[in-house]
Formats: sequence, structure tokens, C-alpha cells
Amino acid sequence: MGILTKNEIIDSIEKGELKFTPQIDKFQLQPHAVDLRLGYKFLIPKNWIVDEHGRRAIKVSIKDTKTYEEQFDEINLQPGQYFDLLPNEFVIGTSLERIEMNSMNLMAILFPRTSTNRRGIDLSLSGIIDTGYKGHLILPMKNEAGNQVIRIYPGERVCQVIFQELQSPLTPEQANMHGMNEAKYTESTSMNFQLDKGDERQMLIDGKLEELKSNFKIN
Repeated sequence: MGILTKNEIIDSIEKGELKFTPQIDKFQLQPHAVDLRLGYKFLIPKNWIVDEHGRRAIKVSIKDTKTYEEQFDEINLQPGQYFDLLPNEFVIGTSLERIEMNSMNLMAILFPRTSTNRRGIDLSLSGIIDTGYKGHLILPMKNEAGNQVIRIYPGERVCQVIFQELQSPLTPEQANMHGMNEAKYTESTSMNFQLDKGDERQMLIDGKLEELKSNFKIN
């Protein structure tokens, strides 16, 4: 599994194997990675709402599917506006770029930039961008700079992506099958969050982990 260098990244873009919307610029292209810019949309976690029962705490659990519909307030900034990340505050941002992984021979790994971490922003997002993924990327962010407020601007380069070639290409059907489920975020167009498969969640809620492992062996 080899890592794409700058020339190979450019070649993949020209062939349509990789696509960025808006297109990346010279500041973003690194010797063997691409920096991604922060987008305009943020989700702010809520810990309570007022409903017919009164002031009710929001608890986040795989058991309560409705929670995921009310868990966040959404903020959409305009060009020229900034976002003050408050001390110890956790928010979710998005990448400015929509990325398309059009080659069945490529995957990617997402890392925070060290310059972002040095500012006191914990960007806990190391993870995989799957073969065939299309959409914006979700960026969890937390202010770890003590009592300081960190001001961030849409367009800042906050993370980077390393692209890797698979030892053998996948078919589109294989790329879309994650475990026993279809990929949750392929063709992602929003910041919605999806839960894992319902029967898996219910067995975990019921404490049937051993039964789950026994019933769904690979071979």
C-alpha cells in the first residue's frame, strides 16, 4: 500500500480519480498530502431543551434515536465572519471541500495539522476516508487552550489527507459494504449523523455482546 506523492495526487485529480469542490490551491498541496480548509458550517452540542415535560436534559445514547435529531444547534457563517471557540468548548465543523474518492484503488487517512494542535485546538479526527466516499468531512474540534478563546476563520487549513493505494482494487459493491451494512456516509451531503444497524444496537443495549459475536462470525 503506497502513499501518493504530490505529482501522483495531481495526476489523480486530472484523471478524475480524486475530485475537490472547490478545487484545492497551491497552499494546500503538500509533498505527499493535501491540506483541507475549514468550512462555514458548525454544530454546537445542546445539553437541554424545553418541551412538554419541562426543561429536559439531552442524553446521548445509542438507545435513544430521537436524540440525534435534537442534539445540535447549527450555525452557518458568511464570508468574512469568524467563530470564537470558547474555553473547553466542543463543536463540530466541516471541511470547506467536498471530496470525491472516485477510484476503487484509493483510500485516505485524515490527520490534524500540527499547527492546529499548537494553537490549542484538539482536532480529534484521525480516521479513514473510504474508497468511493463522496461528501464533506466532519471535523470534531475542542478548545484545549485553558481559559483562552480561540478565534477561527472559515478557510483556515486545519487538517490534512494522505492518500493510499490499495494492494488490489475493490468493486463498487465491496467498497459500499461496511461490515454487514451499507456505508453510512457515502454521498454525504449534510452533517446528519447516522446510527449503526438497529439489530446490532439492540443486542448491545440488551447486554447480548457474546451472542452477537457468536451469531455473526466471519467464518
